[in-house]
Amino acid sequence: MALLRPADSPATVPEVPVGSTRVPSPRVSSESPPARSRSGPAPGTEPAPASPDERPVGDGVTIVVFSGEFDRVQAAFNIALGAASSGMPVTMFFTFWGLDVLTRHDAGRRRRDPVRTAFRWLKPGGARRLPLSRFNFMGLGPVLMRRLMGEFRMPTVDQMVDLAHSLGVRLVACTITMGVMGLTADDLIPAVDEYAGVATYLADARRSDVNLFV
Repeated sequence: MALLRPADSPATVPEVPVGSTRVPSPRVSSESPPARSRSGPAPGTEPAPASPDERPVGDGVTIVVFSGEFDRVQAAFNIALGAASSGMPVTMFFTFWGLDVLTRHDAGRRRRDPVRTAFRWLKPGGARRLPLSRFNFMGLGPVLMRRLMGEFRMPTVDQMVDLAHSLGVRLVACTITMGVMGLTADDLIPAVDEYAGVATYLADARRSDVNLFV
């Protein structure tokens, strides 16, 4: 059996006389421990925001805005703004009638083929022209609703679009719907962040904890 020499021992405890109450302390090496490596941003800097492909699963909110009705769009933006204000990444994917929210008010003036020109004339689009899902009254319902909301200082839909954009909400326009309706990037408002299809939405939805269809 090999004996451990004092030089090989990490700490040596001296002998204590019998009857002494003094507790000896072990001999500690004077060498300082190696510095711990820190991973993360340098002091005074912020980490770069994660892209949708780098976000962990279960992080964020994804909302499909299919409806082009005033009250439902208002509800979708209320959820988006609340989530963005709490620091959650939010993506809003606008398709079919929901694309009217991102359409410029003067988009109907551009010339297209006869069918799409007639369609734009019948439904010009724009956040200020959205009908109510109930009690629309040939356009009078949204006017009355905006007046009632103004008494409580609630923002309108176009104001909520600007607010969402300023909070970092990703506003994505469906390219398939744009092709069907004859819309181009020039027909949409500058707040649109991306033009994409269903594959982009699904990739983002897989990494989101909350997925809504409005």
